[in-house]
Amino acid sequence: MKQLFMVALYNFRTWKKNPRIFLSFSIAFIFCFLLSDKIVAFAEKYDTSMQILEPFIWTFGDSNSILLSSMILIFLFADMPFVTNATPFFLMRTTRKKWLLGQAIYILLATSVYMVFVMSATAFISMRKAFVGNVWSNTAVALGYSKAGEALAVPASVKAMGMSTPYGCAAIVFLLMLCYSLILVFLMLLFNLKFGQIGGVLAAFGFSIYGFLLNPQTIIGIFNIPDYEAYKVNVWVGWVSPLNHATFYMHNFGLDMLPRLWQSCLICIVLVLVCFIAALWVVRGYNFKFTGTGGK
Repeated sequence: MKQLFMVALYNFRTWKKNPRIFLSFSIAFIFCFLLSDKIVAFAEKYDTSMQILEPFIWTFGDSNSILLSSMILIFLFADMPFVTNATPFFLMRTTRKKWLLGQAIYILLATSVYMVFVMSATAFISMRKAFVGNVWSNTAVALGYSKAGEALAVPASVKAMGMSTPYGCAAIVFLLMLCYSLILVFLMLLFNLKFGQIGGVLAAFGFSIYGFLLNPQTIIGIFNIPDYEAYKVNVWVGWVSPLNHATFYMHNFGLDMLPRLWQSCLICIVLVLVCFIAALWVVRGYNFKFTGTGGK
């Protein structure tokens, strides 16, 4: 375990010398500001307060927001599989599989750090109109039980307010986003090892496009599906699309045939493990190329 965490720690040490890391988190903050600012403006307009995590819940309870935020990770992890001049020294002291396990730990921790940053950014942006109590605010009621939420394109789900508290709901939204992001990054790692960095980036974009196209409203509009058949489309898409597994309101809360929250998490974990096990197989024949070390 010490060797694995040494590999992961070294990757974190490279952050201070990598402007791409700063740029990735800056883009993420701007993205959170653009999505959360309309909610803050609504609260200011009607002089209402918000629970500090409500903007995070409303913003990332929507599949398009989850998709866009996860795509920033493509830029953050563009240099996978993180081969540096220090890699040959790690490989001399350990094995390829242990080195890749260290990379997996780094990916898990770095993705978690990114998600915590996104949650903190939405809280920071809204803090001037927010409180920390674990109760839903008047703003939540206004957005959830009126047309105001639809007008702002804010998925302030009544299910969320009826089934959980703000902190509990935010934890679920965070976990779903993390699971989806890990699928994206580990898929990118697998294709990076197999086909190079361009292959990894193309695989990540293809996975994102797959999630974007498998939108119930898009499918209903393209195929002109009548309203009485729309429910079947929602159920089908809810099961086959990882992006919809990461969307809070696309779940069964005891009333329908959509996946339950634990089922979505289990499916996401299985997909991550499949990608990583495949990466462990591929890394056995991976051709390491080092710059300035004279070896490969």
